[in-house]
Amino acid sequence: MIRYHLKHLIADLELKWGRRVSLSEIAEKTGIHMSTISRIANQKAANTTIGNLEKICQFFDCEIQDLVEFVREDQAE
Repeated sequence: MIRYHLKHLIADLELKWGRRVSLSEIAEKTGIHMSTISRIANQKAANTTIGNLEKICQFFDCEIQDLVEFVREDQAE
């Protein structure tokens, strides 16, 4: 299964910027629909595009492994 770390990236960015960063702000600045950002943040985007992942990585200035993690089914809780 794929696990997303979007909420961790948001928390880190909020500390860096010293203010709240909303999902709607991320959606607006990346051009990704708000519902897609929300599904990724809530671990329900089992099927998103590489383009979306690339846009999120560009927004957060991070590597793909900072956003996405593969977890084997037998290790998932």
